[in-house]
Amino acid sequence: SAFLWHMRYPGSWQLSITLVSSMQTIAGVSEHAAVTSSYIYMMPIYDRKRLIEPQCCSEILSSQGRGANLALIDTRSVNMELVAKYHVETDLSIKKAAEAIAAEQSTGTWTEVRGQDNPLAARVISAEGSDVEIGFPEELFEPGNIPQYLSVVAGNLFGLGALKKVRLEDVIFPDKLLRAHNGPRYGIEDARKFLGVFDRPLIGTIVKPKVGLDPAGTAEVAAAAVRGGLDLVKDDETLTDQSFCPLISRLEAVMAALDKVERETGKKAFYALNVTAGADIILERAEQAVDHGANMVMIDVLTAGFSALEQLSKSLKVPVHVHRTMHGAFTRDKGHGISMLFISKLVRMCGGTNLHTGSYMGKMAGETEENDLSRDALRKDWHGYKKVFPVASGGIYPSKVYGNLDGYGIDCIVQAGGGVHGHPDGTTAGARALVQATEAWLKHIPLQEYAKDHKELDTALKYWGY
Repeated sequence: SAFLWHMRYPGSWQLSITLVSSMQTIAGVSEHAAVTSSYIYMMPIYDRKRLIEPQCCSEILSSQGRGANLALIDTRSVNMELVAKYHVETDLSIKKAAEAIAAEQSTGTWTEVRGQDNPLAARVISAEGSDVEIGFPEELFEPGNIPQYLSVVAGNLFGLGALKKVRLEDVIFPDKLLRAHNGPRYGIEDARKFLGVFDRPLIGTIVKPKVGLDPAGTAEVAAAAVRGGLDLVKDDETLTDQSFCPLISRLEAVMAALDKVERETGKKAFYALNVTAGADIILERAEQAVDHGANMVMIDVLTAGFSALEQLSKSLKVPVHVHRTMHGAFTRDKGHGISMLFISKLVRMCGGTNLHTGSYMGKMAGETEENDLSRDALRKDWHGYKKVFPVASGGIYPSKVYGNLDGYGIDCIVQAGGGVHGHPDGTTAGARALVQATEAWLKHIPLQEYAKDHKELDTALKYWGY
C-alpha cells in the first residue's frame, strides 16, 4: 500500500512510512522490518541496487535512527536479482574474470563507454577459487521470455577470449520471473492418476528400431510392450513426420493398438508422439495430434526451444514428455557449457511432465551429483510448480534397474529400448523382465533370487549379464 501511495504521490515518503507502520501489527511484522521493506521497494532502481552494498544499509538506517537493526538484514533476500553461478578456468585473477562476465552480460563491453555504469549493471557477488556468482538486476529481464534470459546468463561470455572455459552451473531466479511461468500443466500426480499407478516407478520403452518401421510396424511393437506391462511407449527423438512413417498415420495405428490391449487386459499406457518441428508448425502439429487421439506428446526441447515447450504445455490438454537430445554438447564437459541442473529448472518452469535427466547406470550414465541435483530440481517444492518425472534412459536393461531406482526412487520413469526389444524371447518378454526387475527392487529381493521363479528376468540376466 505504501509503495502504491508513493507511486501516486512521489513526495510523500513520510506518509508512506506511516502507512506501513500502521499496518505492521495486522501483518505481524516488526516496525523495523516494515520500514526497511518500504524503503527498499519505494526506492528507484539505482538506490535499491545500492542496498546490496553493506555500507548502504547502515547509511539508510542511520538516517532513520535505526542503524542497529538494518545491518542485520540480508538485502539479497529481497529477491530483486537473478543470481547465476559459474565455474571458470582462466589465467586472469578470478575476480577480474568475474568482472568481465558481469560487464559483458549486462552494460559493459571491451572498452569503457559512456553510461555503462548504470542501474542495470550486473554485480559480482562472489569470486573464489574457480567459482563465480553474478547478480543481475531483475529489471534486466523481460518476464516470460526464456530466450532473452538465456542471452544474458548463457550468452557471449562463452566466447570471451580471456576465459579458457566457463560452465553455467546454476541459476537462482527472482520471484518476478518465476511468476511469469506456469510450470507443468500435468505433473507426476496427474500422470499417475491417468494410469492408476501410485505405488511404484513408471516403466517405459522407446520403439526400436528407432527409424525404419512403418505405422503398422510401430503399432505392433508398442502393443507388444504394453502387453508386457509397460506404462509408456515413446517415439525416438529422430522420428517425427517422415514419409516412411507419417505422424498422423503412426499415431492412429498406435492408439488403436493400445486401445485394443486396454480392452483385453485393462492395462492403460501413454504413447509419447514426437511432435518436434519448427516454430511455425509445432503447435498446429501437436493440436492436430491431440484431435486424433494423442494422450501424450513429446518434444526435443533443446532443438525445438524452451518457448516451444511452454506453448505446448499451455495449449494442450495432455502431458508433455521432454527429450534432451543434443544436451551432451552443453553438459558433457564439466568445465565448459551448461549444467543439466539448469536445463532441468527451465523444463519445469516451461511445463514438461517428464524429462530425460540421465541414468545412474547405463550407456548415458552421468555423474551421481549432477543426477541428484537434476532429480531434486524436478521434484522438490518450488514456487508452487507441479513436480516432474525424471527419466532414466540409455543403455538400460534389467540388471541396471536397481542402480537407477536406488538413485531416483519411486517417482521416476525407468525406460529401456534395446533392453526390452532385444530380449531373446521378444518385446513382450523383455517388457516383463523390466517389470520383474522393478518388482524385485520394490520388494528388496536380489535380482538373481527373484529370477529363479520369473523366467523372463532369468533369461534377460543370463543374456545381458548381472
